[in-house]
Amino acid sequence: MHELDWQPAKAIFVTFQVLSLLIRIPLWIVFAVPKWSRPRRSWSIKRTLGLHLLNWNIDMIRRTGPLRLIPDHYSITPGLDTQGIWIPAVAEDLLSEEIQSLAQKNNVKPSRIPGYWLHPKESSIPFGAPPIPGEKVLLMFHGGAYIRLSGHPDDLTGAIGRGFLEKVPAIQRVFSVEYRLSKHGHNGFPAALFDAISGYLFLVNQAGYSPSQIILGGDSAGGNLALALTRYLVNNKGMAGLPDVPSTLVLLSPWADAGVSHVGRGSMVSNAGSDYVGCTETAVYAVTVFCGKLGTDIANTNPYLSPASVDPRMKMDFKGFPPTFIVCGGAEILADSIRSLRDKMSKDLGDKLGYEEPPDAWHDYMCMPAFEPERSETYKRIASWLAEI
Repeated sequence: MHELDWQPAKAIFVTFQVLSLLIRIPLWIVFAVPKWSRPRRSWSIKRTLGLHLLNWNIDMIRRTGPLRLIPDHYSITPGLDTQGIWIPAVAEDLLSEEIQSLAQKNNVKPSRIPGYWLHPKESSIPFGAPPIPGEKVLLMFHGGAYIRLSGHPDDLTGAIGRGFLEKVPAIQRVFSVEYRLSKHGHNGFPAALFDAISGYLFLVNQAGYSPSQIILGGDSAGGNLALALTRYLVNNKGMAGLPDVPSTLVLLSPWADAGVSHVGRGSMVSNAGSDYVGCTETAVYAVTVFCGKLGTDIANTNPYLSPASVDPRMKMDFKGFPPTFIVCGGAEILADSIRSLRDKMSKDLGDKLGYEEPPDAWHDYMCMPAFEPERSETYKRIASWLAEI
């Protein structure tokens, strides 16, 4: 997948790309001076430059592979203000026949995985301490299309957990799950769902939290996983040993349609120039390896994979889901699929559904501390919603 992931080609290419910024940045600034030449007229030159830099960085990594060591599910990686622990694999008697059948086709089995506690810098709560009365914990699943990034708090999406700790008073601890990433022939669906179930069971059975104290969150693919975990808990309610649903769901730019029902139209086209995410070969690769031997058509019709799908074959609802807050960037290509998710969930959740859509925000802007003022304003909206729900 990465044609330049070998030395010395990788070093030479990266050096050339970095030096090219001496030319690229001035040109990007000059071309961004006229408002009509920006991806959105309402964007500042700074935001336009930020998108160019993101696209430049993504294209480089697509060719070279990661430029630094990324934590994975094979080991626990130390970090500042964090503590890693091993999460036991979910017991097979807590897995439904439906999910086990899909797992057998993809040769997927439960596995132990790392999980990471993240505390505020000024926190006096010891790592691993029992829940404090009235405390809420955020169980967080990271984005990355199921093929990249990490649940480690020092990774890119770790900024989301830190943002919640800084700006949402109800949340005093974050626990992120280092779920298995999909690769050709390995860890296709439902590997990540198995790991999500394991993480949830750990919080309830070992950490001592009740479902009413757990806020379940996820960004991008992590939002997809948070929805899948909730659906699993709803569909199998009453199974011995399986806890109730969490208190609330918070979905940030969720990748809610892994199929093609929104591809080639609407925001996928109109927002292609204002987002760093695109319908590229990487996206096709992600869906292919995530579905694995199940075939990609399952992404059009399976509620676990594509809860926002508008494919007429899709039969599903959101009865039994907890109160949910959805965040969407008005400038992201997934905007229409996220709106479809909102409309579907509102039928069953009614006024228990919160929604925020900054018109000029691109995909997963919540993991980017410099994306202001939208990022801070969204945290305030989430904090107010949690206080009222």
